[in-house]
Amino acid sequence: MDKIVFLDRDGTINEEVEYLHRPSDLVILPGVSAALKRLKEQGFRLVVVTNQAGVARGYYSESDVEELHEYMNRLLAKDGAEIDRYFYCPHHPDHGIGDYKQPCHCRKPDIGMFEMAEKYFQVDKSHSYMIGDKLLDTEAGHNYGVNAVLVGTGYGKELYYGLTEEEKKESLDAYAEDMTAAAAWILNREGV
Repeated sequence: MDKIVFLDRDGTINEEVEYLHRPSDLVILPGVSAALKRLKEQGFRLVVVTNQAGVARGYYSESDVEELHEYMNRLLAKDGAEIDRYFYCPHHPDHGIGDYKQPCHCRKPDIGMFEMAEKYFQVDKSHSYMIGDKLLDTEAGHNYGVNAVLVGTGYGKELYYGLTEEEKKESLDAYAEDMTAAAAWILNREGV
């Protein structure tokens, strides 16, 4: 069985840039590479699951997304933190054009991208996690049956402090200021 850390992309791994698609605009957040490397060293596979509505809206193409992911992985690989698989949803139910305008099972908070990962990994849900900066990330993790960590990067900090205690209990298992703290929480929970 594979221990997986599922990761949102924008605001979680890299700085939030509206409709990021150019490698020149990609900035990996501080501490992310070291945190991901720690997780990999403890046997976790890293899988990105990202909604890419910019494709649906016609702002950029699927090949732009794939090129950005290749570039991101080259940067992360330099630090031993490469991502094992990337999955993205190019659809949007309301704001898409052509075939991309549709509700779909892959768009978070639904779990289609997690199920895609099952074609490559034997996911051990009891030792797998979702990290993201939005509630749709943590909700997707819960919908799939894994623990969910909201990070304070991207939209996470403002979001977290706007939630009631009840909403926090329902929506996430932990809050971490950044990826370093998220990785530490996971590794502590795993007893390593």
